[in-house]
Amino acid sequence: HYRRLVLRQNRLIGAVLYGDTQDSGWYAELIESSRALPSEPTQLIFGEALCRLDTTPTTDAPQRNAIMNSAEPHKTLVVIGHGMVGHHFLERLVDHGLHQSHHVIVFGEELRAAYDRVHLTEYFSGKSAEDLTMVSDGFFDEHGIELRLKSPITAIDRVRKCVTDVHGHETAYDLLVMATGSYPFVPPMEGSQREACLVYRTIEDMEAITHWAGRSKIGAVVGGGLLGLEAANAIKQIGLNTHVIQFGARLMSAQLDDGGAAMLKRKIEALDIRVHTNKDTRRIEAGEHQRHLMVFADGETLETDLVVFSAGIRPRDQLARDCGIKVGPRGGIMIDDHCHTSDPSIYAIGECVLWNGQTFGLVAPGYQMARVLADKLAGKANAFTGADMSTKLKLLGVDVASIGDAHGATPGSVAYSYVDGAHDIYKKIVVCPESKTLLGAVLVGDASEYGTLLQMELNGIKLPEHPDSLILPARDGSAPKGLGVSALPATAQICSCHNVSKGDITAAVEGGCSSVAELKACTKAGTGCGGCVALVKQVLDFELEQRGVEVKKDICEHFAHSRQELYHLVKVGGIKTFDALLAQHGQGHGCEICKPAVASILASVWNEYVMKDELFGLQDTNDRYLANMQKDGSYSVVPRVPGGEITPDGLLAIGSVAKKYSLYTK
Repeated sequence: HYRRLVLRQNRLIGAVLYGDTQDSGWYAELIESSRALPSEPTQLIFGEALCRLDTTPTTDAPQRNAIMNSAEPHKTLVVIGHGMVGHHFLERLVDHGLHQSHHVIVFGEELRAAYDRVHLTEYFSGKSAEDLTMVSDGFFDEHGIELRLKSPITAIDRVRKCVTDVHGHETAYDLLVMATGSYPFVPPMEGSQREACLVYRTIEDMEAITHWAGRSKIGAVVGGGLLGLEAANAIKQIGLNTHVIQFGARLMSAQLDDGGAAMLKRKIEALDIRVHTNKDTRRIEAGEHQRHLMVFADGETLETDLVVFSAGIRPRDQLARDCGIKVGPRGGIMIDDHCHTSDPSIYAIGECVLWNGQTFGLVAPGYQMARVLADKLAGKANAFTGADMSTKLKLLGVDVASIGDAHGATPGSVAYSYVDGAHDIYKKIVVCPESKTLLGAVLVGDASEYGTLLQMELNGIKLPEHPDSLILPARDGSAPKGLGVSALPATAQICSCHNVSKGDITAAVEGGCSSVAELKACTKAGTGCGGCVALVKQVLDFELEQRGVEVKKDICEHFAHSRQELYHLVKVGGIKTFDALLAQHGQGHGCEICKPAVASILASVWNEYVMKDELFGLQDTNDRYLANMQKDGSYSVVPRVPGGEITPDGLLAIGSVAKKYSLYTK
């Protein structure tokens, strides 16, 4: 219990009671009457029964005391963990107004409030911790929520209903929410605790990786899953020679099949990243030429300066184990459809839980649990019934997507595959035995069909007569097979992170939203993992067109085509001049927008001599002089890169010349 009294000029002007509130009416009477207090007012803290004031209460004091004591005190809601899911839960509490009926206390383990772990790699691209924060300015002060950072919880006392933090302070609770997340799994091996052997999970981890990368030439990532490849991307961006060590036979084994994983491996190795599969790291010891020597079970070794462990995650359930809450045989706090644990006063959400024998390593299911729990506490019907684990991302510049039953585990399912070896593209769809509905898909190298396939899988939309047409390239000028957004029901989920449906976007457009930025601010669609932004734009354009609003996609008034469409017209039609393109597909004389764009397209497709008469007029000043012209007549040489598309050989040539003549470069 806790009491705090505020006095001014020997008079009581305020009181805070936590736990035992039976004296609230008496204190209210003292505040109201402004009575002078005894010379030793500290005795007031013990309440009316133990304090003897030489004063006569007013006649309405008993009535006031009865009213105050009959009031329902605010329940104390304690949240353990302030990560992405924990903060999403707080936002939903505020949406329901529950912060006004509950005393909410949040314990965070880290130095800073919740930040975006999904885009953590962007820390190496220049984003700061402030850029990644998920907490709006003044959120906690405005809503009266107490955040205690650097205060991990060490114990839960279920009998006394209180938690103990690392500082030894106890905090009582009426309701407890565990959002403790997960921890990075480090495979058991000798030497894993050596210096420059790190994990990839927090901003502090990113700072440590940056520190050691500055003292390293070679980096190795243990783990070839989603997080492992993100870590590899990070150390590759820093400039290290990068290796990926995968225990199993294929990369991203949870999301990709053999064909997709093989294509991804091929594309990643083309980026000068060595991928080692079927490698069991037994120990790490001092290297002869680099800081570490990694020793594998097959006898092979690898010398490296930096080791990053990113071999998956495990639920953080130790607090639950210690206090007797039920956990799964392989970890995870067991919850029901309403996020209840085995203790009726304790809930759990996010990566720390086990629901129906399943753990979840993506943020979207955690957000869904947060919404379910907030609804329950607000008295609204909702239940967690599982989550779509489909994902789309760009790993090391490679588009990768996985939908539904990507491995074809459904009995009797039929698979269709397409491989474009020349362009390193792999696509596969899995359909039901009757070929009527889509069950899953894998896309590597080109994920442009992700939005269509995901909506087909989620909404059980009937497949075309020939399902393989969904992944085969369009031929002979025919339009690619796809699913127009008009076919989606209003209930179709467009953004799984924030549970935004097509109907929500329609309502937002009806309310005045006319751009993707406005939709993001209004609905939060596209602000989670970002994988749905393209589909959000399609729905937005469709809704605007339905309301008679013209959606301009043309590059300019002279061409009723987008830049991408012009590119295809040039390539397929064999068009090699601006005048020919204008005559066949445009009007007028062209402008400062379309001429440089077409010049870039022609250079990208054909790369002909730009000083030819029919091409010269399209170039800007720098391209005409093959230099960067200054106002005073001086210039700097600019190597020509047709269409902005550079090859490794081109980069080597530029580097060779610059090195030979000691040129200033940037």
